[in-house]
Amino acid sequence: MNLRTLLAYGLATGVFTTLLLFTIHQYNSSHVARRGHERQVYQANLPSENTLRSEEQMRRTVIQVQEGVPATCVPQKKFAFIKTHKTGSTTTINIFQRYAIYNKLKVLMPVGQGPLSWPFPPKENEYVHTPDEKYDALMHHFVYNKTWLLTKFPSETKYISIIRHPFGHLKSQMNYFTLAKVLKIKGHGNAVKVFLHDPWQHRNRSETFFPHVNITWDGTRNPMTFDMGWPAERADEEEEAREYISQLDAEFTLVMILEHLDESVVLLRRLMCWGLRDILLYSKVKNSRPYPYKNYVATPEELENHRNWSAVDYMLYNTFNNSLWRKINAQGQDFYDELNYYRRMKHRVSDHCARIGRKRKGQPMVISPSKWNAQFEVDTTYCRYIKKRKPMPLDRKMRGRKYTKKEMSYAVIDQIINYRLLRKGLPTFNNRHDAFAAGITHLRSKPRVEKPPA
Repeated sequence: MNLRTLLAYGLATGVFTTLLLFTIHQYNSSHVARRGHERQVYQANLPSENTLRSEEQMRRTVIQVQEGVPATCVPQKKFAFIKTHKTGSTTTINIFQRYAIYNKLKVLMPVGQGPLSWPFPPKENEYVHTPDEKYDALMHHFVYNKTWLLTKFPSETKYISIIRHPFGHLKSQMNYFTLAKVLKIKGHGNAVKVFLHDPWQHRNRSETFFPHVNITWDGTRNPMTFDMGWPAERADEEEEAREYISQLDAEFTLVMILEHLDESVVLLRRLMCWGLRDILLYSKVKNSRPYPYKNYVATPEELENHRNWSAVDYMLYNTFNNSLWRKINAQGQDFYDELNYYRRMKHRVSDHCARIGRKRKGQPMVISPSKWNAQFEVDTTYCRYIKKRKPMPLDRKMRGRKYTKKEMSYAVIDQIINYRLLRKGLPTFNNRHDAFAAGITHLRSKPRVEKPPA
């Protein structure tokens, strides 16, 4: 091969190599650029750290809005509702009965319908037992006894009750228990006015001794505090009573106030982490009935006499009224927004349930989600529950069946029946079985003695 041929071959090889290297370089540059562009596009579509944080906050907000409670809130399903007398407790027990039914709670229930016990904790044959003697809820008449309750309920149990202004309570007590007859106030349409002229002159009659339990009870003097565990005989021990009420304030999650019932149940929802569906009340029917002095407004002198006479009940009311508003104020302005919403929904649901009642059928009403509640349906079952004026039908639902005659014979006799027995000079009894065994019949109307069973 001559020199010219070698030069030509070398030149061709160099050109080919150059072209090859240029092609490879162009390919690599294009590929890198494309990968870089893809990476930029991919990274542009990835959420930043701030975006991730915002989406997490949004997710938590959605959960909070849907449930109507803070994200850290857990519904409380262990509670004891201390049902006091003549305070609106028959209205509010509907909330607790419905919650127990819908959440399948184990309720500490009386064997028969009526009070769980009075005035001491129930005897073994007076309540329905569970295998482990542990319960989720209590809601029937029961004089507060924390020591006994701790044997049946865990320490995290929430204690709830309801009271009212003592003067309004006196009027209701005077009417319901027919205290004018007990006090022998005759010939006057306003027994409350006569009584408050000088309560102390009626003390011998207002203090009533119930032989079957060896206890004194006074329907006019501190009866609400009695239901909360303070003995009637200690009415004059005001400093000790003040300490006891402070202890109650520490033990109770909430004591509702009848005069501020809407505010109380909205606060109940928040403190218990329940839903709007759980706390609605039916607004179309009132349990109260008229009586001559129901709307009577006492004079300043009469009110002063009552404050001195029933001083412990006034302490109780003032303590828990202040406690209610202190807890409400801690909720912030948002509380009042929810209160207004609750009132609107209460009337909407009540109107709907009233229509269903007349038609006895109807399509469920859907309550849309809001800041305070998840979406829920108001169906015929819900309406049937919310409209119950007395506890007995929902008691049977919680029990799962009707009460037998034998069970009803062990129902605890309430105070009004024993009052009737005392007025007739008859002995008092703990339950119907004992009264029937002694030959006492017609307990609900006009008790009389018949021949005792052989």
